[in-house]
Amino acid sequence: MSANSRPSLLRTLSEQRATWLVIPAVALLGALVLLGNFVATPQKASEAVVAEATAPATPAAPVKVAEAPTPPPVNFTPEQKIELEKIIKNYLIANPEVFLEAQTALEAKLEKEQAEKLKTAIAENARDIYRDPVADVAGNPDGDITVVEFFDYNCGYCKRGLHDVIKLVESDPKVRVVFKELPILSKGSEEASRIAIAAGRQGKYWDMHKAMLEAKGVMNEANALAIASKLGLDIEKLKKDMASADVEAEIKKSEALAKKMGVNGTPHFLVGDRSIPGAPEDLYDQLEKHVTELRKSGCAYC
Repeated sequence: MSANSRPSLLRTLSEQRATWLVIPAVALLGALVLLGNFVATPQKASEAVVAEATAPATPAAPVKVAEAPTPPPVNFTPEQKIELEKIIKNYLIANPEVFLEAQTALEAKLEKEQAEKLKTAIAENARDIYRDPVADVAGNPDGDITVVEFFDYNCGYCKRGLHDVIKLVESDPKVRVVFKELPILSKGSEEASRIAIAAGRQGKYWDMHKAMLEAKGVMNEANALAIASKLGLDIEKLKKDMASADVEAEIKKSEALAKKMGVNGTPHFLVGDRSIPGAPEDLYDQLEKHVTELRKSGCAYC
């Protein structure tokens, strides 16, 4: 996935693992403190309960239910603190797998929370994501299932994933792929996005899209115009369209949509309420699987 200044929460946590892996130690310390509270006050609690139970009954007085008093906070002595630190240290050294278990549990929790947030965001913005009337598409314009890709023309992983997208389009006559420009890597990326959208005004978006992602080296205005010339586009019209307010508005709209979705890297694929960040080795298989499953179960907005 392309790098940018807004890393995902999971990526940040994984890069600072040493900081947050103190969670098991803190949890263990908390448990020991609670245990210390319990051990420090059982005698007083028992005495209170016994006194209440054995007191002579007064017929006229209402019956009271015995309540255990709230135990006071425990203040450990310096010696006790040293002993607790030894207990925690020895436990963690003897059971280092606790760190891995905590890491795995936290990642699973965060992934689940992120997935739920994404589903909500997709449902709230489904029309702009899947059925924007001015969106550039590949495959069947009237396809029954739509795949959406956020991408950058200078993103190496987008280049790698291109052939899986081409394979999906060529192997499934019913699929529809919508492209969302997300030029986050450089000024050249934005220039390329403007030219690609302008090429769409001449019915050449898909050809231009493939050619720019397949090209080697940095993609910018000069290189994109050279490719457009080879594809036979009207260069003067292309230059005029790429500078238009409509083209700029389309890019801004995609960027705002990506922000709502929490998409901060490229490529990023959406299929129904499902998400595929990056370009995994089995990208085509994942895309094909999601499309097939949604085709069977039905998708209200994709």
